[in-house]
Amino acid sequence: MLKEAVVFLAAAAVMVPLFSRFKLGAVLGYLTAGMLIGPSGFGLISETEDILQFGEYGIVLLLFVIGLELQPSRLWALRRDIFGMGTAQVVLCGLALTGMLLLLTSLTWESALVVGLALGLSSTALVVQYLQEKGQLNTREGERTFSILLLQDLAIVPLLIIVNALSRTPNPDAPEGWTLVGTSLAAIAGLVLVGRFVLNPALRLFGQVGTRDIFVIAALLTVLGASYLMASFGLSMALGAFIAGVMLADSPYRHELEADIEPFRGLLLGLFFLAVGMTLNLQVVLQNPGQVLLLVLALLVVKTAVIALVARSFGSSWDKALPMGLTLSQGGEFAFVLLSAAVAGLLIRPEAASLFTAVVTLSMLGSLVLMTAYRQFFGAEAGASPDGLEGPESASHGTVIVLGYGRFGQIVTQLLHARGLEVVLIDTKPDQIEQSSKFGWKVYYGDGFRPDVLRAAGAADAQMLIVTTGGAWEPHRLDAVRHAFPHLTIIVRAHDRLHYMRLMAADFDHAVRELFHSALEVGRTALRELGTPEETVEALTAEYVRRDNERLALQVASGDIMAGRDTIFRPGQGWKPESADTSLGEIPRVEADAR
Repeated sequence: MLKEAVVFLAAAAVMVPLFSRFKLGAVLGYLTAGMLIGPSGFGLISETEDILQFGEYGIVLLLFVIGLELQPSRLWALRRDIFGMGTAQVVLCGLALTGMLLLLTSLTWESALVVGLALGLSSTALVVQYLQEKGQLNTREGERTFSILLLQDLAIVPLLIIVNALSRTPNPDAPEGWTLVGTSLAAIAGLVLVGRFVLNPALRLFGQVGTRDIFVIAALLTVLGASYLMASFGLSMALGAFIAGVMLADSPYRHELEADIEPFRGLLLGLFFLAVGMTLNLQVVLQNPGQVLLLVLALLVVKTAVIALVARSFGSSWDKALPMGLTLSQGGEFAFVLLSAAVAGLLIRPEAASLFTAVVTLSMLGSLVLMTAYRQFFGAEAGASPDGLEGPESASHGTVIVLGYGRFGQIVTQLLHARGLEVVLIDTKPDQIEQSSKFGWKVYYGDGFRPDVLRAAGAADAQMLIVTTGGAWEPHRLDAVRHAFPHLTIIVRAHDRLHYMRLMAADFDHAVRELFHSALEVGRTALRELGTPEETVEALTAEYVRRDNERLALQVASGDIMAGRDTIFRPGQGWKPESADTSLGEIPRVEADAR
């Protein structure tokens, strides 16, 4: 084991930085390293199946961490994407790939259906890791992509039932399909109840002990226990870990759990990708190079097209739907499970299973290359990647942390620097970071909505967090930050009036509408250019601001955007101050001057 550990670490230490240096991503580096050290490469490691099974715990821990960041209310909000778009993807991709196999191979329809359904599943580990690397997991399209992956985890039970039903040697001891579905649902419900009523009190007890080792043990016990429960009923281990994470998403201990799990997650997930690379049988590929290449290309094209069409039909624009199709175009780790079941059921020969295993592995490599190429040439961040950018862990701690260093953030930051304050700048856009560096600004790459990123940036010692990120982001994205760092004064940029209402309803310290003051300045400039005296400009502006604040307070209190609409200035409606000693009422109307 010591020799194997050295080989694994050495291969990863060489290939992962090399691939990251050329902006190809760490996952592709792990897969290539596995191919090199595996039986088909230099043969440094011969046993791959046990290593692959052990590496799957990396997926388990990954899904647990994601569950910790996804509150039950947010998961419920994604139900249409999970059960609607996810089900459509599994069914349509499975049928389309079945048709493809009937055209390109000599498989019977039963065998083609089983293999097609297996290839229709995508790689949860690869896709989620990729989205995390690119900072896209918490975006709308990232959540939709994850919803599909979650449904695929749920679909493993009915897919195994289909394989058993078509099997030429069915297992007489296997439970009936409806029985298996019922027990699976019962297992999920039981895990939800345990998570809600047992885990939190238990963690509170462990927290009172005050020993960090005990808390690490509790974290691992939670993950492995949930995984074992799901595996006992034939479900995905990762699904059990994910449900456990969701049940702890509202827990005050979730940040501690995430920090304790993170080192294990990174190592085991890297081991999993190494093991997947090792499963590639180059002899099978060399014996059938044309067929393997044709099947890989057909798999990537068919799944990209079908998933893009599904995403488009569920409301995504084409520029979002196509990247989603590319991201999910590869085969996944569950294909290995279904192919093994198909061999046991005499639906396909072991040689065919080896062939399709190679297709799945190569499709992972192919999808990563396609996704990287798409981002380089067509993506919103073309020509830039977070690979190689410095994270906030190396920043000197400052008084203020600013999220987002675009046009808005630059103005805010310069005022803070003028006061002599130390500021830590964080952004998720590589292009913006690289451009800022040319002007001498040090901006760190990271998702500042994550507590671990802010902790690395020195949030524990900072006094203020300013969020200048554009767009109408959801207020709940900062819930974890507010819980982890309750001492921070938080000032947020509001996209518009509705966004401001949601932010104030979430009880932030201060929210500033991004266009309000600049629009006022434009109006003031226009009045001056039309010959309005300065005192009149000031009086009109003050009255408008007073009315707007009054209306906004009513809207925030009631949640109704129509509240206070009688205070709005309307066409043909003038205004005169109550004070008689102002010249405002003596100004002729602008329309009369224009005529």
